[in-house]
Amino acid sequence: MKIQGKSFANFYCTAAMLGLICSLVATRVPAADRPNILLLLSDDHSYPFLSCYGDSNVKTPNIDRLAAEGIKFHRFFTAAPQCVLSRAALMTGRSPVASRMIRFSSSLPADEVTLPEVLRESADYYTGICGRSFHLDGSGKKTPFVQAMFEKHHLETFADRVDYLKSGSDVAVVGQVAEFLDKRPEGKPFFMWANYSDPHHVWNAEPGYRPSPASLNLPAHWPDLPGVREQVADYCAEVNRVDERIGRVLAELERRQLMDNTIIVFAGDNGAALPHGKGSLYDPGSNVPFVVRWPGKVEAGRESTALMSGEDLAPTLLEAVGVAAPPSMHGVSVYKLLVGEPFSPRQNLFIARGPHGSAPVKVDATSSPYDMGRAVRSDRYKLIYNCTPWLPYGPVDSAGGAAWKQMQAADSAGTLSSGIHATYFVAPRPVYEFYDLQADPSELNNLSGRAEVQDAERLLRQALIERMMVEFDHLPLPAEL
Repeated sequence: MKIQGKSFANFYCTAAMLGLICSLVATRVPAADRPNILLLLSDDHSYPFLSCYGDSNVKTPNIDRLAAEGIKFHRFFTAAPQCVLSRAALMTGRSPVASRMIRFSSSLPADEVTLPEVLRESADYYTGICGRSFHLDGSGKKTPFVQAMFEKHHLETFADRVDYLKSGSDVAVVGQVAEFLDKRPEGKPFFMWANYSDPHHVWNAEPGYRPSPASLNLPAHWPDLPGVREQVADYCAEVNRVDERIGRVLAELERRQLMDNTIIVFAGDNGAALPHGKGSLYDPGSNVPFVVRWPGKVEAGRESTALMSGEDLAPTLLEAVGVAAPPSMHGVSVYKLLVGEPFSPRQNLFIARGPHGSAPVKVDATSSPYDMGRAVRSDRYKLIYNCTPWLPYGPVDSAGGAAWKQMQAADSAGTLSSGIHATYFVAPRPVYEFYDLQADPSELNNLSGRAEVQDAERLLRQALIERMMVEFDHLPLPAEL
């Protein structure tokens, strides 16, 4: 059985194997000649909320600069529409199902090999993580008992996985990056993963960052209601603010003359906390900005519509610095695409949805805190498999906001379009959703079961069944057509 070009037998690699593997496959490039890596990650940041993508709702000159001097991807998808799950995939090159990170409050198992560990052990990188919580040592507030269990079973592992580990506010990131660079041993390349909270809730950006709600262009999956416009304006203000703060980090690299030998990656961790976004398997939940700047290697001003998964980040960066990815990483390296060599893109990518947050399940819950589903996406089509369809839809982190409340009121009044009503307000939700993204990019017209797409739906169901089988997914398999 093969998936994405690698055998299932190679999926699992323990930390104990890592040293042996890396000693065998590491290239002979001197550490000092390897490029540095800076990964800048915003939180809850949907595509296309950057002005370099043509979005007039925001102004992001610093990230736009990275895109202008590198390559921007239009169809980069995180492996899950949730912070914890998606970050696990970014660091392990594996799906959250395969890495056992489907529960939001999990810590990354100690035997899961991460990108910074491979860089440190095989290529002598100085590694660090800073800024907003990186979410992989257990997310959310822990009760005294849970904290005691974390300590008893040694579940917090990242202090041993990297050389530098600090958390802090978005304002603190530039100082933490500077401190990290001050501590870097001479001659060592570095890997730094800098995390930002914006544009995550709470939306509290100063008024100067906020566009006029009346000026906004809204996609079809959001009805044009005053509360929707107000909350989208709040969200755009956060995007504008995180861009400014990223500019401060870029200025610090310039001051130290590090821009020319650093691969800079900017990405979102999952989509916006608005309906159709974060927590949902629709595109805005996991389609995020993705920009790579690498002077001398990535031609300036390029863009790509190739499908790329969050699982692909770690193997791509490892290949870029001349290090073989461990067999556990089943993501697909896009290194050849970055440097302009012939490249065969993915045919499908997969997205997983698990419980969100640490709250216990409630009888009257919506899909926001607890939902189980899977999706598979090709260039043209999307299959969504809802395994808890009896739960009515609820947006993650924004159910109490004006946008959702006004949408609920409009639905009660019968003034929403049929597509928006079917997407958010029909219960139970369909077990299967199937969308022609070419004709229906907002995913408002469910075609599952229609004769005209039967062959395409069959292929995606089979792809999802195979993926779930080889990863020992705990959910029941979808029915074949």
